[in-house]
Amino acid sequence: MNMNVYEYAMKVEKEGEAYYRDLASKTNDIGLKSILTMLADEEVKHYIVFDKMNKNQTIPSQKGADIFANAKTIFQKMKDENQTSTFNDDQVSFYRAALQSEENSYKFYTEKALMLEDASQREAFLRIAEEERQHMVLLENLVEYISSPSHWIENAEFNNMDGGKTVQGQYVN
Repeated sequence: MNMNVYEYAMKVEKEGEAYYRDLASKTNDIGLKSILTMLADEEVKHYIVFDKMNKNQTIPSQKGADIFANAKTIFQKMKDENQTSTFNDDQVSFYRAALQSEENSYKFYTEKALMLEDASQREAFLRIAEEERQHMVLLENLVEYISSPSHWIENAEFNNMDGGKTVQGQYVN
């Protein structure tokens, strides 16, 4: 069966959601669990948008969660509680795979957007691409965290988590 662009996108989002829920179920780190669940929920929202487009229905103009603000709050709490979990290399590679997959989605949606005639569909694709880019930034921070939690705790700056500028945290020892 030849999938159209929307069906393909729906498949990608469905797999992304499953992947994040699976990672969330495999960690006891509360902060990580909540970030992964948030990412899974975001993929569900994307799925709904693509499903509507596929059925030629009105695209919901739902405002995405401010994932950076939410994630920063969670990261900050992890830092304040000085929580460091230990992760093995396998786990790090799962997160890297998720990061790679978000990057692929971002490129794919951006590319497809340029081919769409319909302005509202093009806009929806670009909006979702931008959200996938934010997921990439968030996952980069997560990869840093799980690669070396104690180092991350000392130097956490939540890189690029405010739309592209690096925020220098004001931490007093």
